Amino acid sequence: MARYIGPKTKIARKFGEAIYGPDKYFLKRNFPPGQHGANKRRKISEYGTQLQEKQKAKYTYGVLERQFRNIFSRALHSKGVTGEVLLQLLESRLDNVVYRMGISQTRAGARQLVSHRHILVNGSLVNIPSYTLKAGDIVSVREKSKSLEVITTSLTSSRHTKFSWIEWDNSQMQGKFLNIPPRTEIPEQIKEQLIIELYSK
Repeated sequence: MARYIGPKTKIARKFGEAIYGPDKYFLKRNFPPGQHGANKRRKISEYGTQLQEKQKAKYTYGVLERQFRNIFSRALHSKGVTGEVLLQLLESRLDNVVYRMGISQTRAGARQLVSHRHILVNGSLVNIPSYTLKAGDIVSVREKSKSLEVITTSLTSSRHTKFSWIEWDNSQMQGKFLNIPPRTEIPEQIKEQLIIELYSK
């Protein structure tokens, strides 16, 4: 499965946001990488701003160009506001929901848990991180995997925010994807309208 495996702090510094979660190195050097990174950020063109927003969304959710284009195409042909639907499709991915439920502390970690067959959907093993969940789907940790340190450590962490569109039972290590989240409950600082404008060119 193709995925970005390069330096994450460098990407976070490029966008000026800790898009991969808490990062002590980013906090120390929260300016663009490179020889002149600490200087004032240079002005970028309208196209550059739009492209940067798309790149930020891709890196945030851990999808590559072809995947992102396919998701955008689905959003474009769906009912509703295209930009909002785009983010809803990204949020409905299994790896993202595993992350939102607190089973993993990062999306990359969640993707690995899914790929390594630790996650069930409605009682069946699903090892496809991009699997799109539907309202009412039950996501749970496989019985043999409930004692994994990486999972128990994440679940005892208080870093994760509770979302109204997710129901979680810590004792059973399972949660319910109640509904597709409204834009107001998607916390990512992504200007989806800029992405729409980019693809409209």
